[in-house]
Amino acid sequence: MKRILSPLVLIAFAALVGTYGYLTLSRPQGIPALHGKWNEIRKMEEENAALQRENDYRHKRIEKLRDNTSEQELEIRKKLKLLRPGETSFILPEQPKSQNAPGRDDSKAPSPSPSQD
Repeated sequence: MKRILSPLVLIAFAALVGTYGYLTLSRPQGIPALHGKWNEIRKMEEENAALQRENDYRHKRIEKLRDNTSEQELEIRKKLKLLRPGETSFILPEQPKSQNAPGRDDSKAPSPSPSQD
């Protein structure tokens, strides 16, 4: 009888441990939280990579400006909107943003009438 009881106790214990593990991992703090953390880590790694690329670009830009005086002059003139004597600057008005949204039917909108000169 003792021989039969020992395997049954082990099976019951394994079933209890398995049930406890399943219930623990299926709760919001279990597997779903783990997936959430993995997604958060992935997003942060992508953001880190983007920031690193931007950092590298800015370092290269600084080196280019440090080594090239004509680049420095262009950058300063652009930032401060300066002109050399005799230069003319043309400032164009901003283009109006299109009011035609996708899926919008403008066939019912009034069309401008031709002007009579």
